[in-house]
Amino acid sequence: MTEILPPGSATDADMAQLRQEVLEYKAVKQTARKQRSNGTWSANILGLGPSKAQGIADVGTVAQYRHLVELGVPQSQRPYRLAERLFYRILSRDDDPALLFEHQKAAKTNPLLGKWARDQYREGVTAALAHGGKNEDPRVRGSANKILNNVSQFLRSELAEKPIVRKGSRNILHPDANPPTLFAVTSVAFMPRIQRERAGFVERLGAFLAKPATKRAYVIQLGRKVVKPTFQLLGDPLQADSAGHPKDLPCALHWLELLTRLHMLENSPVAVRILSRLLKMCDERGVWSPKNLRTLPKSASGIAGFAFPLEADTRSQESRKADVTFRLALIAKLAGRSLDYT
Repeated sequence: MTEILPPGSATDADMAQLRQEVLEYKAVKQTARKQRSNGTWSANILGLGPSKAQGIADVGTVAQYRHLVELGVPQSQRPYRLAERLFYRILSRDDDPALLFEHQKAAKTNPLLGKWARDQYREGVTAALAHGGKNEDPRVRGSANKILNNVSQFLRSELAEKPIVRKGSRNILHPDANPPTLFAVTSVAFMPRIQRERAGFVERLGAFLAKPATKRAYVIQLGRKVVKPTFQLLGDPLQADSAGHPKDLPCALHWLELLTRLHMLENSPVAVRILSRLLKMCDERGVWSPKNLRTLPKSASGIAGFAFPLEADTRSQESRKADVTFRLALIAKLAGRSLDYT
């Protein structure tokens, strides 16, 4: 109703009823019930799933908050208020050790890891708040500009061409390299005014993200600790076969939406190929209808798990088509295409 259909498609009474139905939706109730009184989910910020190594039992706070946004939960609801209270503390650069959450134990003996973790949290929180409609909040805008300033320095430097170096038996990200993250790109995508104010930066970012990502495996070294890159981007993250079938459909849909919001879709040949393939799989009604859809496509990375699936009941074939159909329609509308309504 709010993102696809034209204005006036529903009365105020219809919208009020829909918002109430959203609050009663099973997925919303389950997500809200798992939130802790300190605003977190599973006492972690950036987790994408369970991790024994970090003592994480479930998906983290940034992803859960964004999941509620995607499900259409009204911004007045308590889960947002609890999470945002914590988010703004993180943006304020509060150095309370308790705010290191999943990295608290490791950071006690590794200050470099602690600093890196706090920076990652700020990026994730900024992206979540921008996605949640707080893109004009001065605190969010200030944080976004600081993040983008660091990325801008990287894009202007020689490290943008060779961000990976060899150290011993490992490939590591250069200690001075600050490449864009998925969170940084998300923040810009949901902040149209910053796109206009920093048009030159957005153009450089688009050129960098249009390049094929490196296939060299690498790690991020933080003191004696090494961590695997999860959100860092060293080029176009999309992967697809020659026919345009994406290797990770949920992530591909999320990335296509971000590129469309940034007016960069045409920059990526892989994105164009994937979108063309997905649209060819739609029937005469515009419904995504691939052959032999026995199960819902899953993502190995979990990066786009907050946005896919939104449909909780996928037992029927029609329900399994809903998420991709919705996302394709949203991408088309964001791209300025006219939609036919029946």
